[in-house]
Amino acid sequence: MRAFLWIARLAMVLIVAVAMSGIANAQAPIESELALITPVSKFIHDAALKAFAEYAKERWNVTLKVSAIPAGTPVAYGRIVEWKGKPEADIFWGGESALFEKLAAQKLLQKVEISKEAWDSIPASIGKPKPIPLKDKDGYWVGTALEPYGLVYNPRKIQRLGVPPLTKWDDLLNLKLKGEVAQCAPTRSSSSNATYEVILSLHGEEKGWEWLKKLADNTGLFTARSRDVPTVVAKGEFAAGFAVPSYMAFEEKLAGFDIKFVAPDYSFVTPEPMAVLAGSRNPKAARAFIEFLLGERGQKVFMDRGLFPITPKYKVQGAPGSTAEQAVEFTGGVRSYFERDVLNVYDESAAARRSEVLKTRFRSDIEAVWKKP
Repeated sequence: MRAFLWIARLAMVLIVAVAMSGIANAQAPIESELALITPVSKFIHDAALKAFAEYAKERWNVTLKVSAIPAGTPVAYGRIVEWKGKPEADIFWGGESALFEKLAAQKLLQKVEISKEAWDSIPASIGKPKPIPLKDKDGYWVGTALEPYGLVYNPRKIQRLGVPPLTKWDDLLNLKLKGEVAQCAPTRSSSSNATYEVILSLHGEEKGWEWLKKLADNTGLFTARSRDVPTVVAKGEFAAGFAVPSYMAFEEKLAGFDIKFVAPDYSFVTPEPMAVLAGSRNPKAARAFIEFLLGERGQKVFMDRGLFPITPKYKVQGAPGSTAEQAVEFTGGVRSYFERDVLNVYDESAAARRSEVLKTRFRSDIEAVWKKP
């Protein structure tokens, strides 16, 4: 009888322990895992995940396991569609917001649902004559940092070629740069696709394609990835090309290479959108990560790596010689895009409509006939 009572009491203790554990788990502020799928460089996403894991331990005493699936924007988008609401990641981060709109329309995103204070700290848009949205009006994605799509060049190489420092898009068409331009095809890079859209919007369809064909005449290499362009330019293998600071460009600068970045007038400025995937296994951690990135600590991660704050209350600044100050020098003295006029002709809806046509025409009019000079 005593043995039976002892077993019954032990069973009751175990039942209570399990129940209390379930309650604790249900009330846990965040889950213990977080996974991203992103075209954002390892230089950026590793730092952001590390900073958030430290924050999670400090604030909630949660030991967070973080991971990222690196994938170019078109590839990441395709993977998310293939997952059909059963994603292998919790967050999609980076690229053009047009793809986030398409995912929301397919019910593959869930609403961000961060605090009102964090949401309201981000303006609805930036730039003119075409405002660039910085967050989704329906709440399915939010910008995390501002980053221009511009040009990189090798100062020593262009000097040897007799080319002045690059300042505008048309500088890439200088005949002295024949065979010296590197670019990534818009079929493989969303940032190249966006820059092609800028050219077509600036010049119109017919003259825009004439411009892009002239650029192809000067192009000596189509890289496999957009982040490869700054690498070949930094090494002096090519003189110039399209680039995004966080896609290796600033890293090459920090590594000691002589490389310059410029954002010409009408460069597209991405808000590096972020969204929680429908079916996410860790939605609380995902939302907490987003809110963390929008605060001062998260924004500092970006500002130390060549990106610009998504809110007007912050600006890039640091001690002399710090990575933040090196980023300011690298990007031409810019500390905040809210302190300057942002000229923009890139239209998200037009880009979404023209996306497949642009890629098809690139394949037929440029890729199929291109020969290395």
